Amino acid sequence: MAQALRPLLRKLNAIAAVPAEVEAALLALNPTVKNFAPEEPIVREGDRPTHIAVVISGFVYRYKIVDPDKRQIMAFHVAGDMPDLQGLHLDVMDHGVAPSVETRIALIPHKTVFDLTDRYPSLAHILWREALIDGAIFREWVVNVGRRDGVNRVAHLFCELLTKSRAVGLTDSLECPLPLSQTQIADATGLSAVHANRMLQALRKQGLIRLERKRLTVLDWEGLKEAADFDPAYLHFKPEVFGGIEHDDATDARVARH
Repeated sequence: MAQALRPLLRKLNAIAAVPAEVEAALLALNPTVKNFAPEEPIVREGDRPTHIAVVISGFVYRYKIVDPDKRQIMAFHVAGDMPDLQGLHLDVMDHGVAPSVETRIALIPHKTVFDLTDRYPSLAHILWREALIDGAIFREWVVNVGRRDGVNRVAHLFCELLTKSRAVGLTDSLECPLPLSQTQIADATGLSAVHANRMLQALRKQGLIRLERKRLTVLDWEGLKEAADFDPAYLHFKPEVFGGIEHDDATDARVARH
């Protein structure tokens, strides 16, 4: 399992300069690797986690259940993300984490992480930066659900997921995995499933996106960003990472249409 944490290193390098000795120490770990079925909880609200979960492959969401029939999804996570990093310092989970598709997770004991941050203070700073970025993403989601209309909300979600996928090397085009049901999109945007379906149809009719076989293709990146009121600054990726994402030219968009 020596390569299990490669996705984590790609993610950390997208937000900060990871020293070579920290990379070597992370790659030397031998985490427990576990496969989770769709909707199988990785961690539940009320749990007292003893490990950090790192997404190796798949797609994960964080959620709270309001009542038996209502769920609010608060974030989506791709390979390299640590959806329960706060469990390092908060004893009890205040929300749940689950995969939308079959997902592979690396589990690193909290004690191991604390030992590493004691040995490598730069890693502690990087993890602190990651936690702050997590908070920035939550703030953007609050704005998205609270103040944007339906089309804006769904478009913004798609812009975020494409940007994150490109930043960590899951795609180098305007296409990325989107293994989500309409219900999950609705739960993430505060819409009913019927309303979410209408918003998806509106984005298709405007020629902005294509959804096929659980993949998202952005046909007009600039148009989708405008529809979303999307400014990727809240993701806090390094400037050189944004350079690869934000400077797609019209040729890329035209190619994506065909």
